[in-house]
Amino acid sequence: MTQPTFRHGFLVAVACGALALAGCSQPEGGAPTQDNAQAQAHSKDAQANRQLATYRELLRIKNDQMAASLGQDIVDRYPGTAAAKEVQQTLPDIRKRWKAESESRRLQGLWLYQVGPMEGGTQSTATIDSSTPAGNDRVRLVLRRHSDWGDSAFLYGGGHGFVCKGNCLIPASFDGKPRKLRAYLPNGGEPAIFIRDDKAFVEALEKAKKITLDVVLQDGDKHETLTYEVGGFDPSKWQPVAHKGAKKK
Repeated sequence: MTQPTFRHGFLVAVACGALALAGCSQPEGGAPTQDNAQAQAHSKDAQANRQLATYRELLRIKNDQMAASLGQDIVDRYPGTAAAKEVQQTLPDIRKRWKAESESRRLQGLWLYQVGPMEGGTQSTATIDSSTPAGNDRVRLVLRRHSDWGDSAFLYGGGHGFVCKGNCLIPASFDGKPRKLRAYLPNGGEPAIFIRDDKAFVEALEKAKKITLDVVLQDGDKHETLTYEVGGFDPSKWQPVAHKGAKKK
């Protein structure tokens, strides 16, 4: 009878010990302890503050592109932190400024400036392709300075050129304000049409963001509205040339 009593006491002791251990340990996958939660919060704040330091430096050197990207990352990854709250105070303005800078660079990139020899003289051009139509149907707007031919502004497209008898009129708009442009065809038969008062045209273009020109193409007398986003034009990049004469081609 003694042996069963011993075994019963031993099992009771083991069971009590197991329960004690279970009470002291954290079940796997359970909620973190208060100390662990505090440690995680401190780690999160530390990471956010390191990112915040970089964000502040990007603001100092005026790198709006990277600041906007990093700022959004801080807000998304560390919500509720002091770093996120600080970033949210400046991020909207940074985004707005970066959007404006991006659009300005896009518009500037639409223009191409070149200087080089051309038929015995020197030619300086500023050119932009139509936004609509685009692709193979686009028409190029050319501002040209030539040492022999003088200054001119004209449209140059593919196909057979434009319909214009004598001095024709091109309906145009500058930022929605309508006006008529006198135009003529070149003597050489190129697929181009020249604007008669090029000086006034360039002056109006410099003040505009978008212009449209309604032309008639020789390909089936097709009427086409040409749209140009001219807001990125930089007059300083359209280099002057020494004029020998004033004859226009």
